[in-house]
Amino acid sequence: MLYAVLCLDKPNSEDLRIATRDAHIVFLKSLGEAIKFGGPMFDDAETGMIGSMIVFEAETLEAAKDAMAGDPYAQAGLFASVDIRPWKWTVGNPDA
Repeated sequence: MLYAVLCLDKPNSEDLRIATRDAHIVFLKSLGEAIKFGGPMFDDAETGMIGSMIVFEAETLEAAKDAMAGDPYAQAGLFASVDIRPWKWTVGNPDA
């Protein structure tokens, strides 16, 4: 099953995001082909990063939660909230 992961940063935490970004990217790459796509979300002015959105494949919701708990961003306390939901890729899916 695919899971959409929406993470919102704590206010004024861009320095923490930047400081842990390299470890975050290494972590995501370690998930291999399970990662379908992802990237940072921006504020309304499109100038400051305020969160992350990732879609990846896991066996269960619990497995998805466990995987995301290992993200260096999560371990560093960057996120104010994390929402993980089962998701069906309908439009633009290259495998459809």
